[in-house]
Amino acid sequence: MDNIRLLLFMALAFVSLMIWEAWQEDYALPKQQATDGGIGVAAVPETPDENAVASAGSDTVAGTSAATGRLVRVRTDTLDLLIDSQGATIAEARLIRYPVSVDQPEIPTRLMSRDPDDFFIAQTGLIGVADSPAPTHKVVFQTSQTEYRMGEAEDSLSVDFIWSSPGDIEVIKRYTFTRGNHAFRLEEIVRNGSDKEWKGREYRQLQRSEPQQKSNALMVTFTGGAIWTPEDKYHKIKFGELAEGQPDLGVKDGWYAMIQHYFLAAFVPPHGETWHYYGKGVGNGRYVIGGYTPVKTVAPGAEAVFGGTVFVGPKLMSELETVADGLELTVDYGWLVFLAKPIHWILEEINAFVGNWGWTIIIFTILIKLAFFKLSETSYRSMAHMRKLGPRIQALKDRYGDDKQRMQQAMMEIYKKEKINPLGGCLPMLVQIPFFIALYWVLLENVEMRQAPWILWIKDLSIKDPYFVLPVIMAVSMFVQQKLNPAPPDPMQAKIMMYLPVVFGAMFVFFPAGLVLYWVVNNILSIAQQWVITHRIEQGAKT
Repeated sequence: MDNIRLLLFMALAFVSLMIWEAWQEDYALPKQQATDGGIGVAAVPETPDENAVASAGSDTVAGTSAATGRLVRVRTDTLDLLIDSQGATIAEARLIRYPVSVDQPEIPTRLMSRDPDDFFIAQTGLIGVADSPAPTHKVVFQTSQTEYRMGEAEDSLSVDFIWSSPGDIEVIKRYTFTRGNHAFRLEEIVRNGSDKEWKGREYRQLQRSEPQQKSNALMVTFTGGAIWTPEDKYHKIKFGELAEGQPDLGVKDGWYAMIQHYFLAAFVPPHGETWHYYGKGVGNGRYVIGGYTPVKTVAPGAEAVFGGTVFVGPKLMSELETVADGLELTVDYGWLVFLAKPIHWILEEINAFVGNWGWTIIIFTILIKLAFFKLSETSYRSMAHMRKLGPRIQALKDRYGDDKQRMQQAMMEIYKKEKINPLGGCLPMLVQIPFFIALYWVLLENVEMRQAPWILWIKDLSIKDPYFVLPVIMAVSMFVQQKLNPAPPDPMQAKIMMYLPVVFGAMFVFFPAGLVLYWVVNNILSIAQQWVITHRIEQGAKT
């Protein structure tokens, strides 16, 4: 029975971990800092060597009054964006290839918006130094049209937003999209037509509100900021940490992002440039993560380009790996990433052949079972021998009654005489638990599993079984396994065993159907293997 106790302990530990992470998300946030009313420019700190940083609360920048912009629609084969001409801010982003649900395939998922309940935008701007005029995200840019579409025969699309100052400074904010990609270039081109040097820096920031809907305690996913640096690698930043001013560091060849389940938006600075990353709470339940460049100087008659990449889309590892080092780590497998990545690769290879994620999981489970076949065989042989000793153990119980110490000593003598290791059934369980948890994160985190159907009633393997069929089969399979295991001598333990399938069946109701499918198939294969081994040993004992 040690393997059952071990399974119960690990399951409770796993559930406790999920509940703790959910509690941290809900209640462990420090108080938000009061700021300038949610505008977000205040998140650009002043540097010791530069005094001419734009005022955070000002509605006037470089002599140009802030005004209401208009929305410009930009549609490619992957993105449907609304860009506000005020600041050329990305005000809404829909992902064309990712429907909002299985039942609404014609409606694309909205990742970014100005909806107060789901606020998430991308702001960019320039801050002039030494009285150099520069447009922040409050200034209105001009565009030649209000809608841009990538044509069927076009591989790229460029959209320019133009701002000019009275002092002959022109800024072109240019978005360049390419077919098939969720990543696009953003450039701010400063053209100095004046007779004076222009000095300034660029900032880019993501501003979003904390989600109103909380995740299931057994399916906790992270929403918040994230950065990657060559020195410290991947690091998630909670909203409370953003409110405390984290991050606050200079980074070369990194990136920063706002991430959520399945999707993210990220800014990737140009290679070789050192940016300062910052975080801030900006009021109204909103938070900012951003970065700004060193000061650039543009001589009279010259121009300078502030460049970089923007990513707005799904957590597809194959795409993220091509955008920036470490960006694929936003597909968060936790500390078991060394197991989860190979599992993901194997699943992708199988799915490329069978074309169905449900059958892919079944084939993967069979492969895992084959890999651990000999180990499981040893375990089941140990349990079969323990089962054979059942009558003798019961006789010991009748003999010693409540004297548990004497009974344990007598049992150990029997085990020693019969050369049975009572812990022999635990090893396969210990080995499989990390694979189970790693597969849990693969099925939970990978966007490929989102809305992936299997058969009949299972239309989405990434969410719970809508009719609870798989959890019920899971509970029944656990009950059958119990009958093949040696009976516990302790009445209390026997009572716990009786309710264990019900407890696990209820717990698995909330798990992704793909994960329950894996465990059901694993149980069925285990039952078949265990029955054959037990039958052989019992037949051998009779002869």
